[in-house]
Amino acid sequence: MILTVTLNTALDVTHRVPRMLPHTSHRVTGVTERAGGKGLNVARVLGALGEEVTATGFAGGPTGQTVRELLAGAPGVTDALVPCAGTTRRTLAVVDESTGDTTQFNEPGPLISAAEWAAFLERYAELLTGARAVALCGSLPPGVPVGAYAALVRAARAAGLPVLLDTSGEALRRGVAARPDIIKPNAAELAELTGARDPFPATRDARRRGAQAVVTSLGPAGLLAATPDGTWEAAPPRPLRGNPTGAGDSAVAGLLSALTRGLDWPERLVRAVALSAATVHAPTAGDFDPRTYEEIAPQIRAVPVPAP
Repeated sequence: MILTVTLNTALDVTHRVPRMLPHTSHRVTGVTERAGGKGLNVARVLGALGEEVTATGFAGGPTGQTVRELLAGAPGVTDALVPCAGTTRRTLAVVDESTGDTTQFNEPGPLISAAEWAAFLERYAELLTGARAVALCGSLPPGVPVGAYAALVRAARAAGLPVLLDTSGEALRRGVAARPDIIKPNAAELAELTGARDPFPATRDARRRGAQAVVTSLGPAGLLAATPDGTWEAAPPRPLRGNPTGAGDSAVAGLLSALTRGLDWPERLVRAVALSAATVHAPTAGDFDPRTYEEIAPQIRAVPVPAP
């Protein structure tokens, strides 16, 4: 199975309005709720791809119970969330139906005690024994040590498992030093890590800091991957209008599923870009549209980038 870690799980609530205007009230035309947080999004996509997935992290309070109930409906996903005393956060996305643009509001998450963190570490060590790969995703809730992901990377590597890290800020900077197999920042997160705005030298810098491979999300321009086997770019065959929420998480799912199936780097990028694009095109935020995926995957090519 593939193990996904979401330390700061969330109940993702999406409101749709005809038009988003500041300083006024809005009539909501539709509401959806999903079990969320980056790692749970990854788990849901992996399950839809036919992978066996176990999802862990924290869940607490009435919101956490709702997250667990919603997660129970995700095919292929096993709930291994660890209880906490605080209440799981909510995120609110407001979709402007006139433009397709989304405005996001993210709560910080529950305060995790030292005892709860110790209980999670014990559960994580148990789960590693049955895993084929690990994804560490998203923000850290209050109370979790800023070096948490570095510790989790080291534990996965000690167990002989490939590990992908998808986070930002100080958690990413410390996590990279633990030498994860893959990091997947977006362009802004990569620039914050390295100080370089150009993603080409920034990916090389991130590898020097400890990441074995760096896959950078470039938005509509697709993905840039710097790996031990070479550097490639891959992009959708055409622009797709829609909601980008969860597109990066779908890319992570594509990378992980391709990795565990023994595909090479160009094939991993094709799968990741196709899933990401199919998520933008899906009618519900965070889902992926299978028909779009099947249509555009054969049209995507990973193009080698010459070394400078």
